[in-house]
Amino acid sequence: MIYISFVVPSYNSEDYLERCVDTLMPDSTDIEIIIVDDGSKDRTGDIADSYREKYPDTVRVVHKENGGHGSAVNKGLELARGQYLKVVDSDDWLDTESLKKLIAHLKEWESSKTRIDLIMCNYIYDHLYENKQKVMTYKNVFKENVIMGWDDIGHFSPSQYIIMHSAMFRTDVLRESGVVLPEHTFYVDNIFTHQPLCYAKSICYLNLDLYHYFLGRDDQSVNEQVLMKRIDQQLKVNKMILDRVTTPEERKAPKKLRKYLIRNLSIMTTISCLHLLMIGTDEALAKRDDLWNTIKQKDKQVYRQLRYHTLSGGAYLPFGRLGDKLTMKVYRLAKSIYKFN
Repeated sequence: MIYISFVVPSYNSEDYLERCVDTLMPDSTDIEIIIVDDGSKDRTGDIADSYREKYPDTVRVVHKENGGHGSAVNKGLELARGQYLKVVDSDDWLDTESLKKLIAHLKEWESSKTRIDLIMCNYIYDHLYENKQKVMTYKNVFKENVIMGWDDIGHFSPSQYIIMHSAMFRTDVLRESGVVLPEHTFYVDNIFTHQPLCYAKSICYLNLDLYHYFLGRDDQSVNEQVLMKRIDQQLKVNKMILDRVTTPEERKAPKKLRKYLIRNLSIMTTISCLHLLMIGTDEALAKRDDLWNTIKQKDKQVYRQLRYHTLSGGAYLPFGRLGDKLTMKVYRLAKSIYKFN
C-alpha cells in the first residue's frame, strides 16, 4: 500500500532539492516521491536521478519541458499511485517526526476502513535566514483527531486559510474534482486547494507541525517585488477562483463551506488589490477597477459580499488616496504581526 504520493515540482532547485527529499524519506515503502524536473537548467535533474538510482522502489523522476509549477503538479497528479497526494515545493521540507505520526494515522484509518477525504495539518512560516518561525494551526477551526464534515467546522481567523502546505487530499478526490492547473502561471496553488473542497466530505485535523514553508529568498514568488512583477498572473488566478465560486457545485456547497469559499475569493482579491496599489501606476489602478467590475458583472451577490468583507472591502476603500494610504498602513501592520512573507 502506497499511502502518500509526494509530488515535488522542481525548477533550478539544486540548492534545495536534497534538503527537501531527505525529509520525505520514510522508514519503509509506504510512500512514493515523484520529483518533476520542470526543464531545469542546473543540476536539479541529476540530483533527482541520483535519488531514483539509490531508492528505485520509492523515487520516481519525470524530466519535462518547462511548463511552470502548475504543469509539474498536473504531471504528478497524473502519475500518482498513493491513496493521498501531497505537494511539497522543492525549497520547502517536512518535519520527519510529524511525518511518521501522519503515516501511523493513515495506517490506522486503513485498518479500520475509515475514509478521510481531506487531512489538515499545521504549517510553519520558516524565515530560515532570520532564524524566525511562526506556526499556523487550526485548533479553533477543527477538532483535533475528530472526523468532521463542513457543517461541524468552527471559524477561521484572519490569518488562517486552507493552503497547499496545510492540506492533503485523497488522490481520488483531486481527480474527481477535475482540477487542472494552468501552465506558465504562478499562484496556482490557490486553485489546487480551492477546487477540490466541495468534493471532500470528511475532514480530519491532526495537530502536527508538518510543513516548513521556506521564506526569505529574493526570487520567491511571494516576495512583494516579485509578486508585483507577476501581477497579471495573480489577476488570472483571482478570476479563475471567481469562476469557481460561481459554479453550481460551489453555489450549493454546505453553508459553512460556502462562507469559506467566498472568504477565499476575498483573500485572493485583497492580495490583488494590495499589490496593484503598491504598483500605484494609473494602469495598475485601472486593473484594480477592472477586477471589481469583473466581479460585479459576474455575480452581483458575490460582489456585495466582497465589498462588505473586512479583507477585500478594506483593500478597496471609497476614500480616494486617503483610503489607499489607510489600506497600506493596515497591510504593513498585519504583515509585521503575522510574518506571512
